[in-house]
Amino acid sequence: MRRLILLAAAAATLVTVASAAPIPAPASTPAAGPVANEYEMTTYQVAFLKRGPAWTPGDSPEHQKLQEAHMAHIRRMAETGKLLVAGPFTDDGDLRGMFVFRASSLEEAKALAEQDPTVQAGRLILEWHPWFAAKNITVTAKAAK
Repeated sequence: MRRLILLAAAAATLVTVASAAPIPAPASTPAAGPVANEYEMTTYQVAFLKRGPAWTPGDSPEHQKLQEAHMAHIRRMAETGKLLVAGPFTDDGDLRGMFVFRASSLEEAKALAEQDPTVQAGRLILEWHPWFAAKNITVTAKAAK
């Protein structure tokens, strides 16, 4: 089965940090330890995609069509600039993949992710978590050969 991820393989994802002056962590974040003192930080919205109630194993033509629609939706979300990273987990467990959003709110990220055809079909469900990390993470595309 073809496993396509957004812009680059998750294992090859390079994270870069903007070289900006450090800012203190907001009061609602975890401890402002050494990382928050060295880097400009922000909160991202992370959705873990898990097997949903309509999950079934196998690779039928229906699953392939749904997967193609899922990938098209991921590309559309990336084009908005709100979805930074997406990719599958490769251990074939209940946790299937994740989305990392730079959105103005959890509601904005949910509005995008909940339109995913696999979520609407019940094949996947979303589990949301705010993630406090270095500001301006990015995905680096492979160099042209």
